[in-house]
Amino acid sequence: MNETLDFHALSPATTPGVQFENGEGGLPRLLVTSPQGDAAEIYLHGAHVTRYQAAGQRPLLFMSAASRFEAGKPIRGGIPLIFPWFGPREGLPAHGVARTQTWTLGANTFPPAAGSVRVTLHLDCPAAAGFPAFAADYTITVGATLGLELAVTNRAPAGELIFEDCLHTYFLISDIDQIAIQGLSGGEYLDKVGGAVLRRENEPAIRIASEVDRVYLDTTGTVTIRDAAWRRTIRVAKTGSASTVVWNPWIAKSRQMADFGDMEYPGMVCVESGNVGRNQHRLAPGATSHLQVQLSAEPLAD
Repeated sequence: MNETLDFHALSPATTPGVQFENGEGGLPRLLVTSPQGDAAEIYLHGAHVTRYQAAGQRPLLFMSAASRFEAGKPIRGGIPLIFPWFGPREGLPAHGVARTQTWTLGANTFPPAAGSVRVTLHLDCPAAAGFPAFAADYTITVGATLGLELAVTNRAPAGELIFEDCLHTYFLISDIDQIAIQGLSGGEYLDKVGGAVLRRENEPAIRIASEVDRVYLDTTGTVTIRDAAWRRTIRVAKTGSASTVVWNPWIAKSRQMADFGDMEYPGMVCVESGNVGRNQHRLAPGATSHLQVQLSAEPLAD
């Protein structure tokens, strides 16, 4: 059974724009609202953003109705925080440990500027699983756009911290047949569906009509999702990220996932920002890396 969180121990009751409560499965979450009504929902479990909606717009993030909200289990949808490794690792949980750990509220939760609210979550990890000791700070800024920054520090007295990171963002879309992903043309990608081989993206826009699981390497630019039916463009701008992952499970994979609905795949697409494979980080003792992502939506230009 999950314990009820003492929210007063986390932060002063006067923190503007931030409300504390027990969410799904009794897991503690933060409800964040900017002065103009932009809203987000953040679980301390995994430092997981499960909702973001700019004032006057549709929700930006997809959440599976079958998602588990359980200690030790990842949440399906929203923005899972993948760290310190991406994908499977023998004897260890897939996609790292950060997404199933309980993060603590950092010291600088405050409105950084007019029109937005900032929340920082913190995670300390001792040396384990082949990794030296490290600390992570995840700052989420809720306003007319959603700002995300993951800062990782190597706290070991000696030895490199070698890791992968990824903000595994699930976007809510009208229908998979109605979208086009732009900004990756010409890039090299690892096709994980087609036998984990390297391919070159020759199309000006990516359209999805089957299972897709691709890691685009050495991609640092902004990626957009053009949604024709909802007449909006989702923009994924980033710094400190050299990899972009595009994922949709399609029919067969959806049916294999216990925490994902069989027919939810047409309403979502993942466009993920991070540093994977040959783009992984190598941090010297005391050094800090920064992964920054800015998410927004705007009316579709004709």
